[in-house]
Amino acid sequence: MRKPDERHRLPGADYEIVVIGARRAPLSDFYHALLRWSWTLTFGVVSAAWLAANALFALAYVAVGGIAHGREGDFADAFFFSIQTMGTIGYGAVYPESLAANVLVVAESLVGLILTALATGLVFAKFSRSTARVVFSREATISPVNGVPTLAIRIGNERSNRIVDAQIRIALARTETTTEGRIFYRNVDLVLVRDRLLSLSRSWAVLHTIDERSPLHGMDAARFAAEECELHVMVTGTDETTMQPVHALHTWFAADVLWGRRHVDVLSTRPDGNLVLDLRKFHETEPVPSSLRS
Repeated sequence: MRKPDERHRLPGADYEIVVIGARRAPLSDFYHALLRWSWTLTFGVVSAAWLAANALFALAYVAVGGIAHGREGDFADAFFFSIQTMGTIGYGAVYPESLAANVLVVAESLVGLILTALATGLVFAKFSRSTARVVFSREATISPVNGVPTLAIRIGNERSNRIVDAQIRIALARTETTTEGRIFYRNVDLVLVRDRLLSLSRSWAVLHTIDERSPLHGMDAARFAAEECELHVMVTGTDETTMQPVHALHTWFAADVLWGRRHVDVLSTRPDGNLVLDLRKFHETEPVPSSLRS
C-alpha cells in the first residue's frame, strides 16, 4: 500500500510542502506525537487506550466466565469488573472464582501497571517540558534608522518573567537560478545590530542594517516578492522560572514585509517620570515621513 504524502504548511503561507517517500515509524514516534499534541487530545488518546484495554479484558471474561455474582455472558458486568481490577478498586461484590478468571486478573493487573506507569510518565513529561510564549510582530518593516535602511522586527515575551541569555538569529531565504538554469533555494544569515540579550521581557526591536554587505542591499518590495523571499527568525534562551532552555520560531513572507513603514513606539514617559509600555501597539506600524525616506 502506498504511504500517504506528508503535508506541511507554515502559518501565513499560501503554499504547502508535500513530502514524498519519508520513512515512517509510527510506533517509535508515537510518544513524541503525544508530547506535541494538546492536553485535550493527549488525554483523549490515553483514555481511549485505557477503555479499549478494559473492553478487551471484558470480552475475555465473558468468554471464560468464572466471575462470582456476575451475570453469565453479560458484557456490562464483565466490563465493570475489569474496571475494578485494572483500577485496583476491588469492592468485593464480584471476584474471580475460576482458574481461568484468576489468570486473566493477573494478566490485567500487569497490563494496568504498565499503562499507569506510561500515562504517569507522559503526564509528567508534558508538565515538565518548558515552552516559550514569544510573540512576534505581524509584519517586519524596512525604514531608515540614522539615515540607513534598516530591517526591523519586534519580539517580546508574553509571560511576565524573562528569558535570560536570549539569542536571536534571522535568515533570509530566497529563490535563485544558477547559471545552469536550476532553481536553488538559498538561506543567508542576516547580521544583526544586536543578536544577544541579557534578558528578553515584554518588547524588543531586532534590527538589521541594510548596507553594502547586506543580502537585502539594493532590493525593493517588487524584487523581494519576485525572488520569493522569506525571513525566518529563531529565538533561544533559558526560562528564568524553570531554568530550562526554550525556543521559538517565526516566518515572515514577502507580503508581511512592509517597505517605508516602521513600528509604532510602545514605550513612553509620563509627566511623573514613570515609563509606560503599551503592548496594545505591539503590532502597529506607521508610514515613514517622506522627508526621512532615502
